[in-house]
Amino acid sequence: MAKGYRPVVRDQVFLLPPDMREWLPADHPVWLVIAVVGEHLDTSAFHAGRRTGGAGAAGYDPDMLLTVLVWAYAHQVSSSRDMERLCRTDVAFRVICGGNLPDHSTLARFRKEFPGAVGDLFGRVLVLCARLGMGKVGTVALDGTKVAASASRAANRTEERLRKLAAEAVAAHAAADAAEDELFGDARGDEVPPDAWSPRRRAERIAAALADLEAERQAAEEAEAAKAEAFRARIAAGQATGPAPAQAAVVLAREGVAREIARQRAKIGEWERARAAGRPVTRRPQDPQEYCRVRRARAKLGKALARAAEAERKAAEDKAAGKDKAPVRNITDPDSRLMPVRGGGFIQGYNAQNVTSEDGLVITTELTDDPADYQWYEPMIAAAQDAAAMMAAHRPPAPGGEPAGDGEPEPGQIGLVLADAGYCSEDNLTCAGPDRLIATGKHRDLEKAARAAGGDDGSDDSRGDGGGTALAVMAARLATDDGITAYRQRGHIAETPHGHIKHNMGFRQLTMRGKAKASAEWTFICAVHNLFKALSTGHLTSQALTALAG
Repeated sequence: MAKGYRPVVRDQVFLLPPDMREWLPADHPVWLVIAVVGEHLDTSAFHAGRRTGGAGAAGYDPDMLLTVLVWAYAHQVSSSRDMERLCRTDVAFRVICGGNLPDHSTLARFRKEFPGAVGDLFGRVLVLCARLGMGKVGTVALDGTKVAASASRAANRTEERLRKLAAEAVAAHAAADAAEDELFGDARGDEVPPDAWSPRRRAERIAAALADLEAERQAAEEAEAAKAEAFRARIAAGQATGPAPAQAAVVLAREGVAREIARQRAKIGEWERARAAGRPVTRRPQDPQEYCRVRRARAKLGKALARAAEAERKAAEDKAAGKDKAPVRNITDPDSRLMPVRGGGFIQGYNAQNVTSEDGLVITTELTDDPADYQWYEPMIAAAQDAAAMMAAHRPPAPGGEPAGDGEPEPGQIGLVLADAGYCSEDNLTCAGPDRLIATGKHRDLEKAARAAGGDDGSDDSRGDGGGTALAVMAARLATDDGITAYRQRGHIAETPHGHIKHNMGFRQLTMRGKAKASAEWTFICAVHNLFKALSTGHLTSQALTALAG
């Protein structure tokens, strides 16, 4: 039982230790992060855009600002204002700043330099992890994850709406100019500094979104025209053509009617010339309007017109009911797209593609605006092979001369790629590159089918050189015991980094707008993930850094 309560004296004078190194214990991870950024990473890309030696106050050290951002992103802090507050109140942030107090504007401006420097930083962190013995690429996993953009779904607009907004903006600007001319005359007095322009201004964003939609529509029209031209070429060659392209069906049907009428008129003209010349003739050919082939062509045209009318009617009904599927662009972040997410629904965001090593490092990453995954298999695996070779060049040799990295066939080479059904296509199953297991359906369904079939000994052809299509061969391989065992690693390897980034680091939504800046921020997040992965696994220690420095 306590005798009483300790006194609460709020006017007592206290002094922090005079040496900042006594503010935190020596084993606090912030010291390792400071040492890594200041001594073991080449941050020259962040220094390149800074100017020193001129008049004015001294600037903040980019290494210090970078360390603030690394520590903040690792601890669920992405707001520049929150970072400024923590630099005043949090001991770890104060230690990083070393007596400096950068404001939120300084931190925000520094983050704007990411697109030119973060790619190099990501590679430097990978090299550091490799030097610490990480980066096992015997088995890697490719997976995509949807990340929300700094934009709302409600800010999406169709091309029609964007044109109306652009016209309204032009009218508003004209009205403002007229009012200012009346108020100021020739000496307006309202000049804007040249550096005040920003691409994030609403009028520019509307124009960018409209231009993107127009370019997409033009590309779609050109693709449809190319399909129609190819269809015509197949008709001319007498090949089996199949159904006509949807948007070209009416045009092609009209051309078919005109072609049949022209042929019949040519026959009538030939018959009349033969009779005038006194040559023997048969019965006069039928009038073009009555000829059976013309009637069939007209019937085909009628069906094409009916289909087109039905499509227009359905589109009008969908538009009236708010179900219009016309392409849209976001006026807050025109580069972002509507992305389907697991469980149903959509988010306004991006699709991040990551290749992850066995020990949880993101060895290559790409932020895309494509909702589908399959077309990113080849470029991502090619980039992963380059990253694996780079890490192998910096990884220390294993004791006894054994190959570095468990499960690698050779140092610097990827042994097996695991990917879910989103990457399944004939091209991805047969393209050059490392061995792969790409799901042909849901994993639980594949295992259920394998158990029902009794499995086999795993001796089936693994690369599609046997009979059947590559899809059938892959499905057979995934049904083997070896295939099931290997593919079961995919969830742990691929999903764990995404879960860590979104749940532990708290990054379910990006803070920067525009694909270039958003991509740089995502790459920075992955670099921070890799750095703290080395910390959490015990590879990054003060002793390890001392050994690297030696």
